Amino acid sequence: MATHQQTASLKIAVMGAGLIGKRHIEAIGAERRTALAAIIDPTDAAREYAAGKKAPWFPSLAAALAGGSLDGVVIATPNQLHVANTLEAVHAGLPALIEKPIADDAVGAEIIVTSAEAAGVPILVGHHRRHNPMVQAVKAALETGRLGKVLTAQGTFWVAKPEDYFTVQWRREEGGGPILINMIHDVDLFRHFFGNVESVHAMQSSSARGYPVEDTAVVVMRFESGVLATFNASDAAASPWSWEMTSGENPSYPRQDQICYQIGGTAGSLSIPQMTLWTNAGAANWLERLVKERLPFDAVEPLAAQLNHFCDVICGNANPLVSGREGLETLRVIEAIKASARSGMTVHLKADARREKERLS
Repeated sequence: MATHQQTASLKIAVMGAGLIGKRHIEAIGAERRTALAAIIDPTDAAREYAAGKKAPWFPSLAAALAGGSLDGVVIATPNQLHVANTLEAVHAGLPALIEKPIADDAVGAEIIVTSAEAAGVPILVGHHRRHNPMVQAVKAALETGRLGKVLTAQGTFWVAKPEDYFTVQWRREEGGGPILINMIHDVDLFRHFFGNVESVHAMQSSSARGYPVEDTAVVVMRFESGVLATFNASDAAASPWSWEMTSGENPSYPRQDQICYQIGGTAGSLSIPQMTLWTNAGAANWLERLVKERLPFDAVEPLAAQLNHFCDVICGNANPLVSGREGLETLRVIEAIKASARSGMTVHLKADARREKERLS
């Protein structure tokens, strides 16, 4: 793909004018390097929304391309449309930012990744938290050895979603629960911090609402690095403990002064998002007083940082921070978690990936 020399605002289209699509549209409007070239969504509501924004509206990507050239596209459509939408962008040679998950299953994600790589079209997956400077500060602390050898981590996502959230049918069905909708963000960050996952063991429950989809899940993950981690998720538990409630990343959530992740190592432990590092003054000794330090970072809106990075990707000045393959690997972990929760068995990801490859060959 040829390097794009930016001389004017990059013309970006957004496919899907739902909740997250509208956030991308607002970010494009606020970014000096981008111009909203099209809102692509066949619904009447989207057409009216586009008219209110004084933005060009099209029912399809093909129609938008017929109306003029584009430099990139944000795909914020329902998960089951990601494969078809992304392949259309790839065939048009358009760099794409795909909202998470990259696809609704790993088979579809593999099709996206291999097609984009063959065409030389860059794909950026919308795991936006990796663009948060706080996350980058955590990563730096781990890589520079501030915690010593990292041994373990734990995370919590407990929120109480209101009943009207479930008036949308797909949110009451398989795939609409906190594992795929919410925990995928946390799993992606844990992969970013600790590397690839070797195995998972999970349990899930739907005891709060009785829908076919889970409302609560507990997961144990073993990473290839040796790190052991647990994650506890529920969208039916009223609490202040979740990334959404504690990070301040999305102003829609009332911010709480609590933690959502803890990481423990031989030289210290870190609480997130407080970024409080606890270390021994000298040699490790549980009878000695711990030293408390707050790690600094610059506050930047992650969706804005992600869009800025997407501009660099379009212009050929950066490789995607979250590539299609990264999105695929995170989705494989989520599928392993679901498989383990259904079977009650530990799922080993490498073994499962090898069997899937043999099945498809």
